[in-house]
Amino acid sequence: MTVRLRLFARAREAAGTGEAMRAPGGTLAALLDDARVTYGADFAAVLERSRVWVNGDDPVDGLATVLADGDEVAVLPPVSGG
Repeated sequence: MTVRLRLFARAREAAGTGEAMRAPGGTLAALLDDARVTYGADFAAVLERSRVWVNGDDPVDGLATVLADGDEVAVLPPVSGG
């Protein structure tokens, strides 16, 4: 029983991984707080500028969204370049 955390682009680079598994049942806020602690200040800075989706959509209850088994949380930093 897990929630999949997927990290893209700069978030993946800052964390040093593209994916992590977490236990379900907590909130989106708790998962992101745990990721900040696990991956450090560079990741936290990227997260502040990123969109976060749950199962491909904006989270229904924002950071209070409760995560269930099988959910996927994606961290999508802004695209840069020209």
